[in-house]
Amino acid sequence: MHFDRSNLSDAQLISFYKALVFPRLIEEKMLLLLRQGKISKWFSGIGQEAIAVGATLALEPDEWILPLHRNLGVFTTREMPLDKLLLQWQGSEHGYSKGRERSFHFGSREHHICGMISHLGPQLSIADGIALAHQLKKEKKVSLAFTGEGGTSEGEFHEALNVAAVWGLPVIFLIENNGYGLSTPVAEQYHCKNLVDKAIGYGMEGVQVDGNNLLEVYQTICTARAYAIQEQKPVLIEAMTFRMRGHEEASGVKYVPPALFEEWAKKDPIRQYETFLEESGLLSASDMTNIRDALRQHIETDVAKGLADTPILADTGKELADVYAPAPAVISATGASSEKRFINAITEGLTQAMETHPELILMGQDIAEYGGAFKITEGLVARFGKDRVRNTPLCESAIIGTALGLALAGFKSMVEMQFADFVSCGFNQIVNNLAKIHYRWGQPADVVIRMPAGGGVGAGPFHSQSNEAWFTHIPGLKVVYPSSPEDAKGLLTAAIADPNPVMYFEHKALYRSISGHVPENYYTIEIGKASLIQPGEDISIITYGSGVHWALEYAALHPEVSLGILDLRTLLPLDYSAIQAMVAATGKVLVLHEDTLTGGFGAEISAWIAEHCFHQLDAPVMRCASLDTPIPFAGALEKNFLAKSRLDQCIQQLMTW
Repeated sequence: MHFDRSNLSDAQLISFYKALVFPRLIEEKMLLLLRQGKISKWFSGIGQEAIAVGATLALEPDEWILPLHRNLGVFTTREMPLDKLLLQWQGSEHGYSKGRERSFHFGSREHHICGMISHLGPQLSIADGIALAHQLKKEKKVSLAFTGEGGTSEGEFHEALNVAAVWGLPVIFLIENNGYGLSTPVAEQYHCKNLVDKAIGYGMEGVQVDGNNLLEVYQTICTARAYAIQEQKPVLIEAMTFRMRGHEEASGVKYVPPALFEEWAKKDPIRQYETFLEESGLLSASDMTNIRDALRQHIETDVAKGLADTPILADTGKELADVYAPAPAVISATGASSEKRFINAITEGLTQAMETHPELILMGQDIAEYGGAFKITEGLVARFGKDRVRNTPLCESAIIGTALGLALAGFKSMVEMQFADFVSCGFNQIVNNLAKIHYRWGQPADVVIRMPAGGGVGAGPFHSQSNEAWFTHIPGLKVVYPSSPEDAKGLLTAAIADPNPVMYFEHKALYRSISGHVPENYYTIEIGKASLIQPGEDISIITYGSGVHWALEYAALHPEVSLGILDLRTLLPLDYSAIQAMVAATGKVLVLHEDTLTGGFGAEISAWIAEHCFHQLDAPVMRCASLDTPIPFAGALEKNFLAKSRLDQCIQQLMTW
């Protein structure tokens, strides 16, 4: 094995040795603690240390790295205290995730490490967002994301590399090809000769390295970093190595031919580097023994400190409080107002948010010169430039991941779904990355996803769904659904100001059919606060979105029924006080929404009322929702599908109680 020591001093080579051997010694100790039951799980990187250590050494300390669960060398080379790492591995409240995450599923802003999620692929897109932030700030920096050979089979791998290539982002994508994805060998994972050959298809540079050669990894990453910064282009690196233990310790290695272990044991990265140091006269065998002994003593001291921690005590208040990052105070509307259509209020809200937050980036398909599918962003690219109003490739998941990467780097972002239906392609990023990251390790996800939703426009099953209930089940998300132009603007500006991920639903049928007075100045409306549209004495209708207008229309046509109408506006978090007040006002409640009945958000409202307001009810809580079918295209079928067609029947039934 040839080691290229170009531009490296003797002192650096020796420090590299310490960095390389330290995670190996820690792992040996962790495997002992695992057998003793003092830690619960371990994903071993033994035999792969040169990749994590070499890559981390090649980057600046303030350049973000997105490692996997086998990259202990990233954490140790970034000098994260071992005693605190041990607290993390034990599930201590004093670890990096307060006991909420296992092993290496955590991050640290201080050390510029972004914690992985088990789905692997999504972190590649986050690296795109971090790199975009560097580019926008004119910083000469890169981001680096790890993946395994198995992760290259995921769609996010394609999306992330494509976005990085199209946008010209300084990202290093590093594949650790260790031969197996759990038990699946590479022959069953891909059929190209080398994974690095995939770089050709994306128009980017690619290089394969010996992942067990510390200096080859280091020098290659240094070169890739300089190239990515100079050319503002991504690089794909495939590091060839081997997993010397199981996927995790419980899985074993019976599926691996024994001869492979013998072959790769001879290529052990530490043994090879020690031979190089000894032959170069830099360290003798006794020198290396002394270094190992000193590191072992360090490990024993830190492990003793980590194991002395007190057992974790659950605190429900703390758990709930950490689901969301603190939101800013509401900015009240002042000054004059003017009549605006729903769609124009959204555009005005976006425009004023762009003026208020210079760090805000808009992203979506066709949103730049074309102005978006519904022309909501028309004119914004001319006003704010293509850096801030960005057309995206057709890849919802990668763009949502990019938005999260921007958040790590201090930006805000708005992602427009061309239709709310298409968000299913980015579902994983939303529910597993955006929603959980603050709870997991305190990192806000400052992202708003605009969702043109709803029927009544004859657009059929794939352009008309009401899918808000998909997201109201996910702690960490906020879900808003305005029904008026004033609320559309104020809730959008509030969503953008909020550091938490917000799903902003806007009903397509309201865009040009609804108008109302909208304050001209910048303002926000409190997320989580319902609006009483009108009081009533007979029946309380609890609704949102298009349902508000159906209820108002019915009330106007039926003055003989005194209808109270509550516009929820926010579905998560929910205004329970307002709901309870509506129950108390009439004793009869109808929950109305456009979504289908089964599993619709009305079921949650109905269940909560039954549980908490039963003594105030004079009749069962009723739900009026759309049919449990996909939404049809033909006008007569769509009209029959929508909940509005059954509103009179539901109200009359309630009146008879």
